[in-house]
Amino acid sequence: MPVTVRIPGVLRGATEGAKTVSLDGATVGDVLGRLAADHPGVRDQVFTADGSLHRFLNVYVNDDDVRYTGGLTTTVRTGDEITLLPAVAGGAR
Repeated sequence: MPVTVRIPGVLRGATEGAKTVSLDGATVGDVLGRLAADHPGVRDQVFTADGSLHRFLNVYVNDDDVRYTGGLTTTVRTGDEITLLPAVAGGAR
């Protein structure tokens, strides 16, 4: 079941410049695992050494933050959109 993954600018070098990638999977973990397998440069930006999501990367399925829907076990369906959004830090001093 194809799911669209929206790739942020900082990761597009690892996806040959693609803004979106269509992948199959039943869960967020399946889809992101496939993304990392197909585009190895993405792995270290998405996953920690133990296989969990990096805490500085926000992941959404449609408009829902996966931190509140099951993380990597969140179910996805055909036509869903996973958005990878790197967290932005900083502010006024």
